[in-house]
Amino acid sequence: MGTFRKHLRVFLIVAGCILLGVGFWSSQPWLELCAGLALFLFGMQCLEEGLRQLAGSKLEQILTRTTATPFKGLMFGISGTMLLQSSTLVSLLTIAFITTGLIKLAGGIPILFGANLGSTSGIWLLALAGHDLSLAPLALPLLVFGVMASFLGDKGKAAGRIVLGIAFIFLGIDQIKDGFASFGSGVDMSAYQAEGLVGQLLFVGVGLVATVILQSSHATLMLTLAALGAGQLALGPALAIAIGANVGSSVTTAFVGSLGGNRSGQRLALAHVLFNLLTALVALVLLLPLTALVQWLVAPVGLGGNALIQLALFHTLFNALGILLFWPWQTQLASLLIRVLPDRVEPVVLITELAQPDEPELRTHARYLNERALDSADAAISAVAQELQHLARLSLEVICHAMFLPVEQLVRQGRLDEAVLTARPEPGALDAESLYRRHIKGVYADLLSFMGRLDVPLDDKHQEFWLSCQIAALQLVDAVKDAKHLQKNLGYYLRQNESAARRAYVELRRHLLEALREIRSLNSSRLPDDLWRERLQWLDDRAAEFDAAFRKHLFEAVRGRELDGLQTSSLMNDLGYASRIIQSLRNALLLGEGQELIRQLRQLPEDDGPIIQYP
Repeated sequence: MGTFRKHLRVFLIVAGCILLGVGFWSSQPWLELCAGLALFLFGMQCLEEGLRQLAGSKLEQILTRTTATPFKGLMFGISGTMLLQSSTLVSLLTIAFITTGLIKLAGGIPILFGANLGSTSGIWLLALAGHDLSLAPLALPLLVFGVMASFLGDKGKAAGRIVLGIAFIFLGIDQIKDGFASFGSGVDMSAYQAEGLVGQLLFVGVGLVATVILQSSHATLMLTLAALGAGQLALGPALAIAIGANVGSSVTTAFVGSLGGNRSGQRLALAHVLFNLLTALVALVLLLPLTALVQWLVAPVGLGGNALIQLALFHTLFNALGILLFWPWQTQLASLLIRVLPDRVEPVVLITELAQPDEPELRTHARYLNERALDSADAAISAVAQELQHLARLSLEVICHAMFLPVEQLVRQGRLDEAVLTARPEPGALDAESLYRRHIKGVYADLLSFMGRLDVPLDDKHQEFWLSCQIAALQLVDAVKDAKHLQKNLGYYLRQNESAARRAYVELRRHLLEALREIRSLNSSRLPDDLWRERLQWLDDRAAEFDAAFRKHLFEAVRGRELDGLQTSSLMNDLGYASRIIQSLRNALLLGEGQELIRQLRQLPEDDGPIIQYP
């Protein structure tokens, strides 16, 4: 199925290129129009990339501070979209932040409102520039300055990319206008009026489809303004296309939100779709009154004959109307979305699955990593912190199984169960090597792949966090690998009859379980830093005391001829494995000490059952 989709995609791309080539060969105006659109979209891409490189993580930092009140969120949506000239980008960035838990759903909804209203700013600039004003004379010096700035270091390169983006946008606008002018009377859509519901819906569909294909409502409205200015499109259909473009801008958001698999992101994507659909519906119902209002507003300033300004004003009015309608119901909307899309119950890995062949597709994979989080340093970091929680929980459970103990012993309160500690391994006990391949290797691989794909600027604080996360993940994996080695001898001696060697392994088992309990408790503890460090120091002291006492006991047993050299060698090696397990897990904990960003690593869920069930 995957091969068929790949071939189908290649076929569609090749067929599209051939069709475009034939069209370019047969129609010069069509070539000019498509070239202008390509310049416009490339300019927007350059502008977006330049602003992100220049701002670094400041945009994300602003976003985390703008959800204190709905009004602040609204203003961020407006200003962010005006700056980036892309409501889709602001919406997707907001989804990434909600998905990774940096902001809440109630804080993301007003940002979407603001993004829709902010998207009208670019249309105003194009409308005010007018159809007869050529922007090429402004674009040419900007091209020169943009290239010159790219030789002035990283900041200069980012600033130069912004200037180049503006220049290409100007060139694209002029080229699109020239393309429509070249069509002349050959393409005249002014004869098609959006009269009646069917006509209005037809042009709404045109705007929606064009926006989905171009992935930019700005590009759709730019084409609409050019056709309107060239007299090849009447005002009525242009207004309907503007409504469709608004709906189309939420399709990308909905698609990405559904792919992410995270309920929070899906809720926000659904909120965007509901807002745009209902706003479009209201605009269609009130199309005639809104058109009359637009004409009444422009008449006193002598712009009654300027269709471009009327389109821009209409676009702003119906988006503002949508915000007014939704604003009082934000809390209810968030509650409704949570009811419609409730949080998923965490999946449970069944023991019967472990009996199947260890195929890659059957491995446990990352839960919290998604591609949209890579658009932002803070979102990526939050996703990695959550995934480290997942890996930590898996690692503790695999180590517990390596000791032939039920996972419930990790969370059980009170004294250790002596019967469980002295019990022989069950016949169906799990193999640590299989558990490692099945539940650790895939998550670790996903984590490394995700971290390697991050391609946004990081400041010193974020760089330190990123390195700490890599080391913490490695420490967790090392602990599991040491547990694999420990399991062999532990299982061998625990299955034997009562002996000094068996009693020593029971004590080693007891010590390691006590340490795992304490580490798990510290990992989810919200104690003040000083008390937390005291408990960590107690863990260190306890491990050192046990290590010294255990070695002393072994040599006493050797002198008393209770242990032979082979048994003592095995116990000494396995004591080393146990010590390294504790040290690795302890180091993973300590990496978060003093770093506010890594405090999330201590917030393991307490109410979830074991991920790996014991038979």
